[in-house]
Amino acid sequence: MPGSLYASPKAGLGCSRPPGQGEAAGGSDQPAGTHAGEPGSPKDQRWLLEAGPEVSSTQLPARPFQKTELCSWLGSQAPATGEGLKMAAAGEPHSSLYDTIVVGAGIQGSFTAYHLAKRGRNTLLLEQFPLPHSRGSSHGQSRIIRHAYTQEHYAQMMADSYSLWEQLEAEAGTPLYRQTGLLVLGANTNPEFQLFCRTLARHRIPSELFTAESLRGRFPGIRPYCREMGVFERTAGVLHADRALQAAQDGFRRCGGALRDREQVTDIQPGVVVTVTTSGGVYRAKSLVITAGPWANKLLAPLGLQLPLQTLRINVCYWKEKVPGTYGVSAHFPCFLAICAPHHIYGLPSNEYPGLMKVCCHSGSPADPEERDRPLEASALPDIQMLRDFVSKYLPGLVPEPAVVEHCMYTNTPDEDFILDRHPKFSNIVIGAGFSGHGFKLAPVVGKLLCQLSLGEEPSYTMELFRIHRFPALPPAAL
Repeated sequence: MPGSLYASPKAGLGCSRPPGQGEAAGGSDQPAGTHAGEPGSPKDQRWLLEAGPEVSSTQLPARPFQKTELCSWLGSQAPATGEGLKMAAAGEPHSSLYDTIVVGAGIQGSFTAYHLAKRGRNTLLLEQFPLPHSRGSSHGQSRIIRHAYTQEHYAQMMADSYSLWEQLEAEAGTPLYRQTGLLVLGANTNPEFQLFCRTLARHRIPSELFTAESLRGRFPGIRPYCREMGVFERTAGVLHADRALQAAQDGFRRCGGALRDREQVTDIQPGVVVTVTTSGGVYRAKSLVITAGPWANKLLAPLGLQLPLQTLRINVCYWKEKVPGTYGVSAHFPCFLAICAPHHIYGLPSNEYPGLMKVCCHSGSPADPEERDRPLEASALPDIQMLRDFVSKYLPGLVPEPAVVEHCMYTNTPDEDFILDRHPKFSNIVIGAGFSGHGFKLAPVVGKLLCQLSLGEEPSYTMELFRIHRFPALPPAAL
């Protein structure tokens, strides 16, 4: 693949589910909305019921539940063999018992389901819209991937994230990444710029520092209008977003996972077994993971929880090159991140639309996700004027008027750190939310952490910064 940093495919990338269960033995090309590897199908009728992770709350027993308790809850008895509870037959596709249900098939939910299925967990992934769609935060052709972070916890996670993207790429057999490098622009005296430089040095990421003068020689398409310096991270690049999302969902199905789109969740009943009602049926599982993006609070409200999330509509702008190819991948033009006030501005080399470069503001206007496509007043589009001004000053080879404007949703927390935690009352309900416009690159690690939380395991990273209780008005999660 062009500019790949990845090593050769690693061993041990397959699913842990034994051949003959689900689709692990032969793979699946079934489209979204079908029942690939769903328990109860002719290929996959089996007994499955294991003691789940410990659950403790005012409503759940503070120990692993037993099969007899669960069967009693379901109004039935365990078979005499003691092998557990039989899955629903093929004629009853909407009443199976799953290990985990994941609600929301964006990049975070898809990776969570992928990790669960690779661990041999019987998993259902639900999506309210037909797949693929452009209503949330995971669509589009490109996202920046980078090691450079000012926050140490994300910088540490990125090494793991690169490795997991590598694994998915090897499994998918298709390129998911293109190395372009990333140029971070900022004043030498800017504390945030200094943090970027220190992080790259501390983690020994190959990088190069440029003065305003040397920048012009190396990247003639960029004019440091205020004589900014630049630090160039060589290992950064572009993730092919649509392709990456599809690869995660395909990997999930290959491991026997069931993916259903066009099913909006209408009700969640917590308990030892969580019951999820959708527009298409009723499903039950020992645990639930909610990764619903801008719809998270809508699902959490009936469960007695509202998170401090702000949903924003982002204008994704593409700008025409005055001379075709000047800012293209073939000209080795990098991604960039400009440390500006009040919001950062970022750009990706022209590739997805020939002759158009993607330059966007890392902010947007408050919007209801159900009304994302409603035209906004001119006063609600300050970022467009900010971008026009930036392009005219810093990117002289672009026409300073957007040629194409698309939209995306951000779901931001007040501190722009993610929420990865259990529900305060129901420990078998796990929440992933508030990815604040920088979660796509970290989705493989986020999915792994949400998988570990749903299984009752110790997470791979310190989770304190991602806990719900960091917001003073909200209670701590159930343990």
